[in-house]
Amino acid sequence: MSANIKKQTSRRDFIKISAQTAAFLAIGFENLANGKGLKVKNLAHEPHIGVEINPYVLINESGKVTLFNARPDMGQGTSQSIPMLIAEELEVRLDQVEIVTSDGSAKFGSQLSGGSSSVSTRYLPMRTVGAAVKEMLIQAAANQWHVPVSACYAKEGRVYQKNKSISLGYGELVASAAKLPVPANPVLKNPADFTQIGKSIPRPEIPSKVNGTAKFGMDVLIPGMLYASIAHAPSIHAKVKSYQGEKAIASPGVKFVLKTERKMPHASTEAVAVLADSYWAALKGKRLLNIEWESTAAEDMNTEKYFNQLKEAGKNPGFEYKESLTGDVNKAFAGANKVIEASYQTPFLAHAPMEPENATVYVQDGKVEVWAPVQGPDSLVTELAAYLGIKKENVKINVTFLGGAFGRKAYYDYVLEAAHLSKQINAPVKVVWTREDDTQQGPFRPGMLSVMKGALDAQGKVQAFEHRLNGASILNQVFQVPLDNAPDPWAEEGINLPDSPYAFPNRRNSFSLVKTKIPILWWRSVYASTNLFGQESFIDELAHQAKKDPLAFRLEMLAGSPRFVGVLKKLAELSNYQQLKAHGKAVGIAIARSFSSICAHAIVVEKQGNGILIKKVYSVIDCGVAINPRNIKAQVQSNITMGLTASIKNEITVVNGQTQQSNFHDYAVLRQGEIPEIDVFVMSSNEAPGGVGEPGLPPVAPALCNAVFLATGKRVRTLPFDISNIS
Repeated sequence: MSANIKKQTSRRDFIKISAQTAAFLAIGFENLANGKGLKVKNLAHEPHIGVEINPYVLINESGKVTLFNARPDMGQGTSQSIPMLIAEELEVRLDQVEIVTSDGSAKFGSQLSGGSSSVSTRYLPMRTVGAAVKEMLIQAAANQWHVPVSACYAKEGRVYQKNKSISLGYGELVASAAKLPVPANPVLKNPADFTQIGKSIPRPEIPSKVNGTAKFGMDVLIPGMLYASIAHAPSIHAKVKSYQGEKAIASPGVKFVLKTERKMPHASTEAVAVLADSYWAALKGKRLLNIEWESTAAEDMNTEKYFNQLKEAGKNPGFEYKESLTGDVNKAFAGANKVIEASYQTPFLAHAPMEPENATVYVQDGKVEVWAPVQGPDSLVTELAAYLGIKKENVKINVTFLGGAFGRKAYYDYVLEAAHLSKQINAPVKVVWTREDDTQQGPFRPGMLSVMKGALDAQGKVQAFEHRLNGASILNQVFQVPLDNAPDPWAEEGINLPDSPYAFPNRRNSFSLVKTKIPILWWRSVYASTNLFGQESFIDELAHQAKKDPLAFRLEMLAGSPRFVGVLKKLAELSNYQQLKAHGKAVGIAIARSFSSICAHAIVVEKQGNGILIKKVYSVIDCGVAINPRNIKAQVQSNITMGLTASIKNEITVVNGQTQQSNFHDYAVLRQGEIPEIDVFVMSSNEAPGGVGEPGLPPVAPALCNAVFLATGKRVRTLPFDISNIS
């Protein structure tokens, strides 16, 4: 069984039920952003339907059901969750269907797997797909039996007549169903009747990942393929001044030594590639290259210099977010009983997916085919077509499973490298980045500085709250959006009013852009991962200054936000918060909303020598309707592990354009024995689904650092920090 992904379609999503005969059923529907107001119509008679409209559902005359998933699976489980939405309403079990990946074709609409958006944007549209098809199949059966539709029901791929032992398989009905009008408003199931949604059903792709049959990008083999190992510059933006490849070309298995390029959205750099008949031969050949590099603007690429610039920028008010502006902050600060200020710094971070970047590409005769782990095949089609100067319809993408991504594999420099080389040699080329390439070349999560200021009255209530964001902008660097006189609208996530509904009578959020030539990109939970460290740590500082319990302090200010209150109260119950505190335990808490889901952590630590030991993490998440609770728990556990790694392990530092870290020995991740016990509770909810792949990460760092303060009396305001030596 194979899987793939799809994101929100810009206007239409389509279904096609196709028999092996000439008859087929095609359904399209208008898709509003929230999935409401869907208009369904029959597309069977449109002349282009059989060629240009690729279906989400295929049923052949033997009854085989194929469901298309247009959201790439990078471990978050979309190869199950998206098809499950269709299957629930279509009345088929997932073990009855084949799941197939979309290929980047425009007919699928947006197919980006990112922003924890897959289920939240597809929940109603994909269910509507399944419901419409089911109603047509039931109508076809009722017509054949000459009974009312109310006398029929569907179950597990068949339509039954009530109170009788008569049934017809979907394959027997598809030809006649294709001739019927499409229901304008198919009836969706009552959640109480769900048989799959909300159940901890095993993910269908897991056995193949365990037994080694699942296809990742690294597993791709194409006849005539050559492997490429690329020598990237030690200084990220350097150019090739000269190179000698004689020793490399003489190495066994090496076929070519070629100059190539790395095309990034904001810059292009030069490199030298060794192509061979095996990866090992290509790698050995690369080590024999003699390259003289010419550094370009290397002195402008220093993380120490960058953070000094952030501190200078933090002295300024920045450009404010008008939507978050409440009251008169300056007046409130001027008349406050007590004013507290603090700054919180988060580092540049690499994505470090376990499967490094790789892509197999074949450019020939004005066409290109790609086999690669990518997060958005549709955006790759656009980017690759423009890069090669060919039509989009001449680009085909075969999406494999992704061995982790976290945003990195929505940046297609590694695919363009393979295309550049394939075009030169007129053969398929498989580019494989080393761990050193992945760690040193970027793009990275941008380093950020949160400058916080709060005011308390005599009763310890917050009268004013200011959060000044300072740092680089992904929107500006990657997408070239000018931000000379405006805040970055993306950078406020996690601290805007919907995400942070604390009842501050006076509030101001702002942003100051500090540009960098260090390549930057989304990283798991993006700016929420940096913003919430400052926001939730500072909330604790205010609680301490107000001489109030951090949990009670939050509950008081979130009284008007019942979902937040529910999560916090459940967290207190799950962790035995009051009992732990009564016994003198250090329990740090933090809560965050990101990607429309609310997650809170309670982290228990104890003092150990000059440092601390993380004993246990309690977590509660409210993500709306829970599609698969077991998978949600796994994603929260993953987020906690990654959040702890980002808090207490290494950072990316750049000196004169050269990244100082290179592999897991100096850019470490938490080992299995270092991961504390984790207890996750998924709230029951009928709210619209939110994200799951990222919301568990932002509260990790502040909850941990708040616990550190309770255990040691010392505030951690810069990440990462050494838990064995809290200074």
